[in-house]
Amino acid sequence: MSLLLEPRAARRPVSGPRHAIGFWVVAAAFMTAMAYSTVPAPLFPLYVAREGFSTFAITVVFAAFAAGVVISLLLAGHVSDWVGRKTILVPALGLEVVSALLFLSGTGLPVLILARVVNGLGVGMIAATATAYLADLHAHHRPDSSAHRFEIVSTAANIGGLGVGALVAGALAQYAGSPLSTPYVVLAVLLVVSMIAVALVPETVTRRQVRYRPQRISTGHGAAGLGAFSAFAVFGVFTSVSPGFVAGELHHPSRTLAGLVVFTVFGGAALAQTLTGGLSLPARRRLGLAAQASGVLLVVAGMYATSFPLFLLGGAIAGVGAGVQFKAAIGAVAATTAPARRGEALAGLFFVAYLGMSVPSLSIGLATRFLDATTVMTWFAAILLVVLAGVAAPAAPRRS
Repeated sequence: MSLLLEPRAARRPVSGPRHAIGFWVVAAAFMTAMAYSTVPAPLFPLYVAREGFSTFAITVVFAAFAAGVVISLLLAGHVSDWVGRKTILVPALGLEVVSALLFLSGTGLPVLILARVVNGLGVGMIAATATAYLADLHAHHRPDSSAHRFEIVSTAANIGGLGVGALVAGALAQYAGSPLSTPYVVLAVLLVVSMIAVALVPETVTRRQVRYRPQRISTGHGAAGLGAFSAFAVFGVFTSVSPGFVAGELHHPSRTLAGLVVFTVFGGAALAQTLTGGLSLPARRRLGLAAQASGVLLVVAGMYATSFPLFLLGGAIAGVGAGVQFKAAIGAVAATTAPARRGEALAGLFFVAYLGMSVPSLSIGLATRFLDATTVMTWFAAILLVVLAGVAAPAAPRRS
């Protein structure tokens, strides 16, 4: 779920130790916020058991998060360039706290949907702003070094945080009391601490008056768009319905194992994005295609064989493929779009990606009302392979 929008060049006044410390403070806050966004994933089966929700209802709750992210990215993801990083980041972290309080207030479907929308609104602002803030602070602290440290840390905080949140929430739900409240309380406290810490970090943007407009988007990215769609389809399915499949079809009700599945998918994605930085765009695309295809086939095989290790291995490989595929999609759009239109092109790519996160998950949730989960996942794998074939098909470069 990487949101590495092209960060603007940072201003470079005299650096001090506060910029060095601030870099790690923002990274920690970024990771905490992203971790919070996957806290509900291993808890979804518990909501099903308590409230009798269907798989489709769970995917609606999940899709509400994606909707919130898209709305936030388009309306506020770019505003920190004008008003300052902290001006956006601190209130956005506050939205995550509000979301946690909503989760703590009840377990009814309307409450869960509202909590996830607020969660998504906060994440949309945090992902874009924190990424740009890290780029600024890195440039202030190490003006003559490459961006390699920034890229590794931002990827680890973003996608790595998504995996860590599910793992921690699963463990807390398994071994601590009040499984539907303890994970939210713990993350809410960490988010409040993050707000205070970020408020002390030096600002890197000089406030300026700019006439507000929503972020423009452009679509029609061909293979890159399909690649982003397929990558987020994998992320979405594993975050929304896979914990239920682990508890149901694979007969492992452990919340820790449910969190481990999500952690493995996002951990594989983060590691792969970090280690493949030196590969060419075609090589990344080939690796992403091969890993996604083989990984999702192993997932289906694990469900037919009722084998959790095979399911987990498939998830890890599919996560590697999705991470590399999305990185290749961003690189392709950045390379084939004029600089003046790069922001709207990347915004369009993220819009397509979040459709990939929500539409397949909703479709799977709806299909499970009529078919068993293993059959539904078989159909998902077949459709994903068709989409991946479209990514692999030769496409003439397009320049916006």
